[in-house]
Amino acid sequence: MAPGAAPAALLALLVLLGTLLPGSGGAEISIDPSKAIIPRGGSLRVNCSISCDRKTTFGLETVLNKEEVSRGPNWKVFELSDVQEEINPLCYSNCHGEQIVASMNLTIYWFPERVELAPLPLWQPVGEELNLSCQVSGGGPRHHLSMVLLRGEEELDRQPVGKEEPAEVTFMVQPRREDHGTSFSCRWELDLRSQGLELFQNTSAPRKLQTYVMPSTDPHLEAPPIVEVGSRWQVKCTLDGLFPASDAEVYLVLGDQKLESNITYNSDSVLAKAWTEENEEGTRSLRCSVSLGEKVRRTQGSVTMYSFPLPTLTLSPPEVSEWTTVTVECVTRDGAVVRLNGVSAEPPGPRAQLKLNVSADDHGSNFSCSAALKIAGQEVHKIQTRELHVLYGPRLDQRDCLGNWTWQEGSEQTLKCAARGNPIPKLNCSRKGDGASLPIGDLKPVTREVAGTYLCWATSARGGVTREVVLNVLYGQNILDIVIPVVAVTLILGTLGTAGYIYNYQRKIQKYELQKAQKEAALKLNAQSTPP
Repeated sequence: MAPGAAPAALLALLVLLGTLLPGSGGAEISIDPSKAIIPRGGSLRVNCSISCDRKTTFGLETVLNKEEVSRGPNWKVFELSDVQEEINPLCYSNCHGEQIVASMNLTIYWFPERVELAPLPLWQPVGEELNLSCQVSGGGPRHHLSMVLLRGEEELDRQPVGKEEPAEVTFMVQPRREDHGTSFSCRWELDLRSQGLELFQNTSAPRKLQTYVMPSTDPHLEAPPIVEVGSRWQVKCTLDGLFPASDAEVYLVLGDQKLESNITYNSDSVLAKAWTEENEEGTRSLRCSVSLGEKVRRTQGSVTMYSFPLPTLTLSPPEVSEWTTVTVECVTRDGAVVRLNGVSAEPPGPRAQLKLNVSADDHGSNFSCSAALKIAGQEVHKIQTRELHVLYGPRLDQRDCLGNWTWQEGSEQTLKCAARGNPIPKLNCSRKGDGASLPIGDLKPVTREVAGTYLCWATSARGGVTREVVLNVLYGQNILDIVIPVVAVTLILGTLGTAGYIYNYQRKIQKYELQKAQKEAALKLNAQSTPP
């Protein structure tokens, strides 16, 4: 038989007897207190008293540590110490040969040794159910012990703690966006207020929850489908609908090389930008991946690197005299086609040619050659231009330099006179008689001294040309000398015009009168020749 089994059996028997036997001869036995609650390991004094009309034996039966501390004729006080179990002590007596007992209702309470919230997942999707487990060791009595789940200071749920040791209580929650970064914890509560004590409680160390939202869509990848070798180009990758966007990680990979990215976070989106440069032709895979929590979204594309130099455009010869034939030719790489301005009849190909007989008007003309190449379904264009130089002698005519200028003395004027030619000719103008220079291109007040007839000559390595320029200056009597003849001429011309108009008008009247007389004579003649 195990230790303590016999006393326990005896106590049970005594309790049964105390229940069945009302006592002998009206004797009574009592235990004080009849009901008690003490902490585990605590002590308690128990008073057993009896009413019997004769001397009898009585005492306290228990397996707990006890010591008699006081007595009287019909009472004894015992001290129970280091109470570890809920074993109800019995006061017993044998009065008139019959056994009578009184039982105490003893409750032992103790606090849990440990309470802990089980580790949370590293990331929890918003809206998905999450089971939180609170673990507790020790504590009792269990029917007074409960577990509370806390979100911050807010009580979410509570459940009783079972009898298993250690006990585990599970709560189900559905995390929200606003729960990101929130602390959760477990709190045990031992409620002994019904026993005349108080509510005891203790809370576990908090654990932070990280919630997230990952959209079902894939990232949007932006990159040119074709890129010329040696050029610098940009890649962009965006994903919307993230939470928390600032915790997302973005990777851009070209081929097998991770690109250095500049990442920008907004409230619910992330944008990654990267600049890169490739020096080899070929098609490279381009990937963008966005990871958040335990999920990853990926997008893949490709970029084709190509090399396409400018077409070769030649003018043969590049500098010619006017009325000389020039050959313009454009050549590009195999697989491409060229178009030369001025050539439209020939079928497209890698070469185009044009011949023309040039004049001075062709000087400075630009010829352009456009080359086109199809790469990955797209057409790439390159344009090359060349300027034609035509050598021709000096030109000095009315459009270059007016032959007659009339200015008012004192006004500010600029004489514009320039010669054309290739090479550019030199222009000199001097006044006939004294050789004074013509003030070309200067803005200055006009004086009567600059008036006169000038001889301008333009010269270059390809010849020369001359032109007379008359400069008139209006001043004082000079103006009258010019204005009066002009007015007289105007009056004369007006008088002549008026006389001519009158003369023509009179002729028309005479012609009309003559026609009228002829018509009347004809009518008379017809009347005389008609018989009565």
